[in-house]
Amino acid sequence: MKNLKIAIQKSGRLNEKSVQLLKNCGLNFENYKSSLITTVSNFPLEILFLRDDDIPEYVQDGIADLGIVGENVIVETEANVRYLQRLGFGKCSLKIAVPSHSDAKEPADLNGKAIATSYPTILKKFLDEQSITADIRIISGSVEISPALELSDAIFDIVSTGGTLRSNGLVPFADVMTSEAILIGKNGIENNPVVCELIQRIQSVLRAAETKYVVLNVERSSLADIITLLPGVKSPTIVPLAEENWVAVHTVIAEQDFWDKINKLKAAGAQGIVVMPVEKIII
Repeated sequence: MKNLKIAIQKSGRLNEKSVQLLKNCGLNFENYKSSLITTVSNFPLEILFLRDDDIPEYVQDGIADLGIVGENVIVETEANVRYLQRLGFGKCSLKIAVPSHSDAKEPADLNGKAIATSYPTILKKFLDEQSITADIRIISGSVEISPALELSDAIFDIVSTGGTLRSNGLVPFADVMTSEAILIGKNGIENNPVVCELIQRIQSVLRAAETKYVVLNVERSSLADIITLLPGVKSPTIVPLAEENWVAVHTVIAEQDFWDKINKLKAAGAQGIVVMPVEKIII
């Protein structure tokens, strides 16, 4: 069987987590830091390491079968690709920001202004939707310094924590889109058995990252109350203990609900609660 090719970012904010995701899926590969391509030894897949801006078009043109890239890059390049799986990392927002002393208060105030950006396609689409006419100035690199250099009245760029904006005297003005890493594929690849297998592995890893495995002890008289709090993957597993009228309950809890659930379990009579990470969940 011919190996499929997946393109990921060679360096940058998505590289490390993309590599870790693939390794968590059980894929063995080496030399990814010093090579532009590496072969997975235990799965029919080759990994290409590319600039993130190139990934959508490589996938669109069939040079790569799959890719992991930020949604903002996909939208900016307008590549014709399939969204196969949202990956939950690399989350950020694309915002318009203005100097803290700016008199712009609402989107209409951007009419006639100059906006610096590395994402002119996304920005133009937003401005057109708002019926705003502005001078889009395309800048590669440090977009946030352009107002201080009097190159623009505002900027449009990726914002993660907002620290870079603050350090350059800028404040968020308008939210344009949110983005995260996406597994993409060329058209027609979604039914390939190897792709389906890879997606299943990815989904099992993502589910596991969102859950905790919990074991607790409870008296049978309180078991009904405990079960109502713990749906588990399908339902909790109940195991009798050596001590009469006591059972152990095994289940999983969503990370986002964890502490709320733990407090409710304790109030319902749970004791000896043990919490463990989950490596994979396959449904």
